[in-house]
Amino acid sequence: MDERVSHPGAGRSAAGGGAGPLTGVRVVELAGIGPGPFTAMMLADLGADVIRVDRATDVDPSAFGTPHPDLLNRGRRSVAVDLKSTGGRDAVLALVGHADALVEGFRPGVTERLGLGPADCHPVNPRLVYGRMTGWGQDGPLAPYAGHDIDYLALTGALHGIGRPGERPVPPLNLLGDFGGGGMMLALGVVSALYAVRAGAPGQVVDAAVVDGVAVLSTQVHALRRLGLWQDPRGVNLLDGGAPFYDTYECADGLHLAVGALESRFYAELVRRTGFPLPGDEAPDRDDPANWPALRAAWARLFRTRTRDEWTALLGSSDACVAPVLDWREAPEHPHLAARGVFVEHAGATQPAPAPRFTGTPTALRRPPPHPGEHTDEVLAEAGLAADRIAALRAAGAVA
Repeated sequence: MDERVSHPGAGRSAAGGGAGPLTGVRVVELAGIGPGPFTAMMLADLGADVIRVDRATDVDPSAFGTPHPDLLNRGRRSVAVDLKSTGGRDAVLALVGHADALVEGFRPGVTERLGLGPADCHPVNPRLVYGRMTGWGQDGPLAPYAGHDIDYLALTGALHGIGRPGERPVPPLNLLGDFGGGGMMLALGVVSALYAVRAGAPGQVVDAAVVDGVAVLSTQVHALRRLGLWQDPRGVNLLDGGAPFYDTYECADGLHLAVGALESRFYAELVRRTGFPLPGDEAPDRDDPANWPALRAAWARLFRTRTRDEWTALLGSSDACVAPVLDWREAPEHPHLAARGVFVEHAGATQPAPAPRFTGTPTALRRPPPHPGEHTDEVLAEAGLAADRIAALRAAGAVA
């Protein structure tokens, strides 16, 4: 079932149109949670044929033909396998033999114990790009242990830098670690290694760790520290909410505005349009951090005089660098996001459209998230397994 959806805006395909720059690439994904599935989603969004290997115990045939609710699994087909069985292992190796890349997110050593590590897969397919996603990495003192996004951020310094002055650090959802420093970095690594293979290099292992990726994302902060432009206490710097012209403010209706008037000319536009300050308040020099508390208090009093949407009508289409803070329901309805098709409706679910955009090889949402095992026979047959062999694997419980 190939159900492509059209996307308004440049670089999005019409229904039945282009399938993305990774068309012709096949990826095997060993099912996991979080950043691994995000990597596979990105590759599928870009046109790769991604085969998700789910657990045989998760199969529910009564759900086949309906979209699975987990949007991170979109764009794939699913086979269900008992990875601990010899037959299941052999089935996955058959898939690997026809694949360009494999993505897994287990703890270090798990796929080796299953007989599906790089040393098992590369003899079957020497050109295979073997993508590994972990929090701590494949080696190092913490590599064997469990962790989550918040733990990885804590060690890199990133978590320390997020929050209000004098208050405890604030977890930034799991967007920064799992998806930004983790899944996105692995997707980049896999595509880079595929490029090398196309140029004649052999297959290789891509070791993507959340701690590595988050550290790379924080490079600018380390640069600013060296330049003397960033202080270690949180919430006192230009981009961490310390500056009153780069912060959020409550409005008369209890909703919020985001103000990002960093440059002086944009700040001047903000002042001009709002009539800042209110009578009785002053407008101290914004370039002196000593004035920031008083300046923030004056802006806070002004923004509480109108509702969020009233301020948006006044400031939204200007260089004042102000935007309404929208919730998850409101965001897809914003006129700018709607005009660009940033969110789309596919298989009954409103969801983010593929990104980035390509003029020559436009992307498309081709498949809704599959249920475990929904395409087992179809995919194994494509890998060269005869019908009687597939039936025998089913009978043995190696696949489902």
